Amino acid sequence: MSLVIDNQILQAAHISENGLRAEIAVLLYQQERLTLAQAAHMCDFSRYRFQHLLASRGIKIHYDVEDFEQDLDTLKYLSRL
Repeated sequence: MSLVIDNQILQAAHISENGLRAEIAVLLYQQERLTLAQAAHMCDFSRYRFQHLLASRGIKIHYDVEDFEQDLDTLKYLSRL
């Protein structure tokens, strides 16, 4: 899907196309509508860079018990290779 936003709107908001993309990604991440990986991909950031952006704004990473258990399963699987 493509979304076209007039350059005059970007200029009025004092934001670049990439800046707007990052703002939307942060908003959707905060609302738990995108995962960290999806939000980082949306603004063409590495996960680390996106995490840094979130931290600079005081936004906590969404990481719950289920995420932790999935990470443990992944580590167990990788240790067997």
